[in-house]
Amino acid sequence: MHLARTRSLFFLAFFACVSIVGAAIYLERVVVFAPCPLCLVQRVLFGLFAAISLMAATHSPQRRGWRLYSAALVLVSLAGVATAARQVWLQASPPEDIASCLGNLQTMLDTMPFLTVIGEILAGHADCSEITWSLFGISIPEWSLLAFFGLSLFALYYLLIEFRRSRSMESGAAD
Repeated sequence: MHLARTRSLFFLAFFACVSIVGAAIYLERVVVFAPCPLCLVQRVLFGLFAAISLMAATHSPQRRGWRLYSAALVLVSLAGVATAARQVWLQASPPEDIASCLGNLQTMLDTMPFLTVIGEILAGHADCSEITWSLFGISIPEWSLLAFFGLSLFALYYLLIEFRRSRSMESGAAD
């Protein structure tokens, strides 16, 4: 495995996630789109992916460390895929099948147990099913799903293929 290439790709993943979170904050603050709870969860997952990618790029660990970072990235990205897919499914569902709107996230956190809040968010509500903006006919949650899918492929590549290749190169060199 080429250390410089690996570190560069993890930095690239970091910058991609930071750009996505920056675009989400721009849409919230400048364009004034109020994010739904599922959008906020996706934003946190992008931020977590960025943080782990930055740690992997700057830490430059040995093979076990790369595998741990890659496994963590796989878990975060798959959680993102699940969250974004849930929101895409909610957007495709008939409005009468979706519960009424959730309250403010901060109010929910102040008044309900944390696990209940998580369950309410993942259940999805009417505010998560609205399509308020699209680019090339693709809604924000669909873009998020595509991004998480790409990040999952990146993390799986490093977890399953790149490290296996480096192990076979090392064992071949020892012969």
